[in-house]
Amino acid sequence: MKNNLIYPLLIVIASSSYGILSTIVKVAMQHGFTSAEAVSSQYIIGFLLVISIFIFTDRKLPRPSKKGLLILICAGIFTGTTGIVYGESLKYLPASLAVVMLFQFTWIGLLIDCALHKRLPSRPEVISIVILFIGTILAAGVLNVDLSDIPIQGWLFGFTAAVTFACFIQFNSRPVEGVTTTSRVLIVSSVALILISIFLSPEVIWNGKLFMQGLWKYGLALGLFGIILPIYLFSIAIPKIGGALASILSAIELPVAVTVSVIVLHEPLTTVQIIGIVLVIAGMMLPTIVAQRQQKDSLLEAHS
Repeated sequence: MKNNLIYPLLIVIASSSYGILSTIVKVAMQHGFTSAEAVSSQYIIGFLLVISIFIFTDRKLPRPSKKGLLILICAGIFTGTTGIVYGESLKYLPASLAVVMLFQFTWIGLLIDCALHKRLPSRPEVISIVILFIGTILAAGVLNVDLSDIPIQGWLFGFTAAVTFACFIQFNSRPVEGVTTTSRVLIVSSVALILISIFLSPEVIWNGKLFMQGLWKYGLALGLFGIILPIYLFSIAIPKIGGALASILSAIELPVAVTVSVIVLHEPLTTVQIIGIVLVIAGMMLPTIVAQRQQKDSLLEAHS
């Protein structure tokens, strides 16, 4: 049973690392860098970190099948696309509402998983999604946000970010033979870096901002918590537990994001937000608790 809890725990750790990113980007912006430059540094430094790990561990080039390579390329595309469209949504949406839109990936990921496996959502999954939805709205503090002047582009970019992140989780749930975890992360981060370089700010490499003006410090933190840690852990854990449960467990990103912003940026935290955080954690834990109880009951029946 302990082994069965390891993989959900890895998903929680990976998603928690994503929750740190928004605060790091805000700190970078406080020091004179743009969000596009910070995100670009994340993928550049992250790629350099993966290359370094690959040189010291694997060294041999991966040889995935055509199907496996396609899976990894798609995972990389959706990783980079999520960063791009989420950044675009922040141009039109308040940060709190952008987070709420992104977190629609929980139910979108569940629906995709159900469609792929030709099944209906289980009762614990449905209850969990409802709790997560309510908790997300409360935790993000959007009840007092004026929505009347928000352009349609904001809603579209926000929803697209949710879809692409849900797709990233689904592609990471597919095992790929002939590829180590490091090789998998290398391919995914390479594809994501190519996309980011096309649409964001690759000029930070040659204009001196990355290494001469100190952007690398934020890129190192963003690369560690936004590339290395989450993609490694997702690659290990999602194939073991499936995309549906991974989507639900990934909701821990929001409470972490709110908590870190309060600690580091001294942003206000209301009682309503605390209630929302508790609901998100409860909704996230529900499917795992139910699965553990069902497994325990089945073991007891087998021994009786």
